[in-house]
Amino acid sequence: MGKSSLKETSFAMNMNSVHSRETVCVFGTGDFGRSLGNKMFQCGYSVVFGSRNPELSGLHPKGIEVLSYKEAAQRSDLIIIAIHREHYNFLIELAEELQGKILVDISNNLKINQYPESNAEYLAELVPGAKIVKAFNTISAWALQSGTLDASRQAFVCGDDKESKQRVMDIGRTIGLTPMDQGSLKAAKEIENYPLQLFPMWKFPLYLSAALCVFYFVYCLLREVIYPYIQEEKDNTFFLAISIPNRIFPGLALNLLALVYLPGIIAAILQLYRGTKYSRFPNWLDHWMLCRKQLGLVALAFAFLHVMYTLVIPIRHYVRWKWSSRIINQVTAERQSRVSECLMLGSLK
Repeated sequence: MGKSSLKETSFAMNMNSVHSRETVCVFGTGDFGRSLGNKMFQCGYSVVFGSRNPELSGLHPKGIEVLSYKEAAQRSDLIIIAIHREHYNFLIELAEELQGKILVDISNNLKINQYPESNAEYLAELVPGAKIVKAFNTISAWALQSGTLDASRQAFVCGDDKESKQRVMDIGRTIGLTPMDQGSLKAAKEIENYPLQLFPMWKFPLYLSAALCVFYFVYCLLREVIYPYIQEEKDNTFFLAISIPNRIFPGLALNLLALVYLPGIIAAILQLYRGTKYSRFPNWLDHWMLCRKQLGLVALAFAFLHVMYTLVIPIRHYVRWKWSSRIINQVTAERQSRVSECLMLGSLK
């Protein structure tokens, strides 16, 4: 075994020994509280839960204690508040036990800007002697249970006390998350709005796709329908249903796919021009690069529509042929019947 591997092994053992001596308290035994507590317990922390019903200890792995709120608060100087905002009032009674301790608010709201202040700031008003940190509210219980393999690892953290914030960020790294320092506690309201934003990075890709779609549609309409009608008085309006959309979709897919790779090339050229990679990109380029995943997904959607419409075209031709042959057969049958009628009349005469 090499020296580097020995160092890594000893470092991991030291970290586990440190975590095993550190006790973290979790107020609340809901789904997220249990998932977070169990994850920290698996990573070597000593975890104690505070609950209104301490007798429900069978819901947790062996080795995790479930005590009353007051007893649990006395066991640790770092307490994670996994309780909804409307139930914070009981913390006022524990003000003495919570003095000088780190309270990690992980709550969310039902609506964006539901309250004038953030939940973390409200918690700071209820317990003025505690050090409040906002964290882990953008992580789901499912992500913690599945090991964050198929979910976002980013955990936004903010707080006024640097040491307290650093301790919370260390916990996040230990349980496999990527903590992102968002600054002071004033950023808590923005962090609480993150989970409530519907498709936050999709506005630019959707608007751009709509604009390109309208441009291609107008171009194809002028070329395939209006121009032939003016020059040859040929009616091609039936192209509007299938043929024109099937020309638009592949072009849009290719253009959007090009827009996925183009910002990376522009960024590389900009870095070479500046001679450094540590200079911030312009805001427009930064936003463009952040939207690359959404642009790629929209391109994939248009490519899928192109495949579907391509499969529809032969079916449409088959239906047209079927109707045409049916009409021809009816006309032929009608002519034959008229001819037979005329022959019968002639023979009668």
